[in-house]
Amino acid sequence: MEITLNGTKGAVVRAGAKFTAEQGSDYEPGVSAETVGSQHVFMGIVTLPPGRRTKAHVHQFHETALYMIGGEPIDLYTGEQLEHHELVAAGDYLYVPANVLHVAVNRGTVPAVFVATRNEATLNERLILSPEKDRLVP
Repeated sequence: MEITLNGTKGAVVRAGAKFTAEQGSDYEPGVSAETVGSQHVFMGIVTLPPGRRTKAHVHQFHETALYMIGGEPIDLYTGEQLEHHELVAAGDYLYVPANVLHVAVNRGTVPAVFVATRNEATLNERLILSPEKDRLVP
């Protein structure tokens, strides 16, 4: 079946090559600038393996929305001093605005798996690491 949008052909994307992003989570791209020529949106699977955490970082120019599809609850820390803490569990939606410092920690025994979207289409999103803030998260 072919999908047509505004006179152009739609695309079906088979799972892409997985990679570990600079902030430390594993990405499996689906829709992106590189896979289908998307201009404004990225969608893929993001996995945080057991015992792993992301580095403290911000996405300077884009918002991120995720839906946790599997795994044990993870810890999410946000704020300038990573002072806000919440548990994210399967079935939860997660939103991180642009320029909000955050760290995710998987203290569980299985991977935490998310469907992720953002309004930055490239695989290698623009982010800023804050290594001096990593120590703020236990």
